[in-house]
Amino acid sequence: MQDLREDREAWSMANCSIARAMDIVGSRSAMLIMREALLGTRRFDDFVRRVGIGEPAMAARLRELVAAGLLERTPYREQGQRTRYEYQLTPKGQELLPVVTALRHWGDTWAADETGPPLLATHRDCGCAVRTVLRCEQGHEVDAGDITIVAGPGLIARD
Repeated sequence: MQDLREDREAWSMANCSIARAMDIVGSRSAMLIMREALLGTRRFDDFVRRVGIGEPAMAARLRELVAAGLLERTPYREQGQRTRYEYQLTPKGQELLPVVTALRHWGDTWAADETGPPLLATHRDCGCAVRTVLRCEQGHEVDAGDITIVAGPGLIARD
C-alpha cells in the first residue's frame, strides 16, 4: 500500500477533516468552552467567569457550539426565577475528550510555567495519570513512524 505522503501533489486537501474541525472548535474561546463543559460547567454565567470572555462573545460562541451539535441547551428554572438555559454536552461534544486531553498533556509538557501543570487528570480507580494514546483498531499502540496515510473515500485527486 503506497503512503500518500510520497506523492502529495497528486491529491488535494480541499476536503480536509482537520480544516472542518478547526472551523468548529478552532478558536481559543471555543476550546476553552469545551474544556469547561468537559469539566462539568453548565451555566452561562459560569462559562463567562471561567473562560474569561465577555457575555456577548460567550453568547455567540455557545450559539455556534450548539449549532454545530457539540452542546445542547436545556431549560431549568430556579424557584421564583424565570426559565433559563444550561448547556449539556452531546455525544459529539463528549468525543472531544481525547482531543482536549491530548492538548492539555502537550501544554503540560511544552507550555507549562515553572510551577508545573495547573490540573492533573488521574484515573479514578488507580490514581495514575490519564493520557491519550494512538492505537489501531486491533489495539496496537502506534507512533508517527508506524502510520501509513492512504486514500479515504473523500479524497479529491488533482487533475
